[in-house]
Amino acid sequence: MAETVPASRKLQRGDALDLLKKASRVAVAKGRKLSEFSGANVTSEEAVATVLGTTGNLRAPTMVVGKTLLVGFSETLFTEVFG
Repeated sequence: MAETVPASRKLQRGDALDLLKKASRVAVAKGRKLSEFSGANVTSEEAVATVLGTTGNLRAPTMVVGKTLLVGFSETLFTEVFG
């Protein structure tokens, strides 16, 4: 783990955009729904809105694994990424 950011530090829209710009794939879990973005869609308005919660802060947990940005928890997604 290269960096840990405490949950008390609220990451907002600008922080989310910075993370999205570095990613080639974004996977967002919200309940049972899984949304994925890749290529030019990674920085789309829809992608930004999906990674932000109702408060306008980046949803948790958020992890950067290589060029993949994982947002939210999904056992299926975590098994795919981490094995």
